[in-house]
Amino acid sequence: MRHLRVLCAIADTGSLHKAARELGLAQPSLSTQLRRIERALGAQLFVRARTGCRPTPLGLAVLSRARPLVAEFAAIVTETRAAAARAAGGFQLRIGATASRAIPAWLRLLRTRRPGVEPTLQMSVSANALLGMVAAGRLDMAFVHEVEGSPLRVPPGLCLRVLVEREPQFVTLAADHPAASRPRVSLTDLAGDRWMVDSTVDGEWDALCRALRAAGLDSEMLHGDYLTAYSLAAIGEVVTVSQPTAPVRPDLAIRPLEGDPIGVRLLLAARSERELDAAYPELEEAYWAVAWEAPAYREWLGRAHPAEGEPDAPAVPYRPPAHHPDPDTPPARRPRPLAADAHAG
Repeated sequence: MRHLRVLCAIADTGSLHKAARELGLAQPSLSTQLRRIERALGAQLFVRARTGCRPTPLGLAVLSRARPLVAEFAAIVTETRAAAARAAGGFQLRIGATASRAIPAWLRLLRTRRPGVEPTLQMSVSANALLGMVAAGRLDMAFVHEVEGSPLRVPPGLCLRVLVEREPQFVTLAADHPAASRPRVSLTDLAGDRWMVDSTVDGEWDALCRALRAAGLDSEMLHGDYLTAYSLAAIGEVVTVSQPTAPVRPDLAIRPLEGDPIGVRLLLAARSERELDAAYPELEEAYWAVAWEAPAYREWLGRAHPAEGEPDAPAVPYRPPAHHPDPDTPPARRPRPLAADAHAG
């Protein structure tokens, strides 16, 4: 079964490198496994080229038999584990996620409100890898970010629920950067800056490249993880893209980008609607709590979405927490919440 999963991953990603990352393997190890499989079957299953891997006619025939077997085995594993957990009086909820400040509160709410449920967490920079793990039965659900312009590869049979249809991505720069004095920053304000982005995050490098090209800029871009990017941004070496819920630091400024050129869709994925129902309300509450605590994002939400009752007020997924952090501040304007479901497969 492991070999069949390897073949499906290579076919789905079209790349040994991407398939290895999705499976949590080193690329040389995956290449060795593929050669072993091909020797056992006595024929080449994939054509390797500079542009990636594509199945041979025999490879397509093998994949047509492998996919239903992999899906059925994943279902057996999932159902058996769930039955065993129920018999033991508890249930381990295996959650995967890309980075989000909402995750700690989400896990805490699940533990508090779902007796007998013990959530576990697996983080990854690759949303596609996490979706593959849910489809394979290695995770129960995944909270992922889909970068605008780079659609995720959603395996057949997964159910998706949209938490936020479009979350704007902000810019993080040094607190003493000239552009930090402005409430909103345009990309042209940063024409002389270098950017640092984590290129291993699905779609993120491409999204920034598109935005810079649209603004007529040819800025230098560096690869680096976001912990390093924030450290370098604080001393003025780079600027970087950040989630609007990023924590406030005295040495950094977090500002919306003029025109909101980069956006992501936030999704919760599972194999059934029942599984989504078991965790989505807590995720929604946790997300909007951290959104409300982020000053730049709170201000952006107030400007972007007029109060309910005002002309042309849109339906947006904005819901402040039940207890406002400042009791002396009047209740927040509350546009109608948006509940959006999507089904794939």
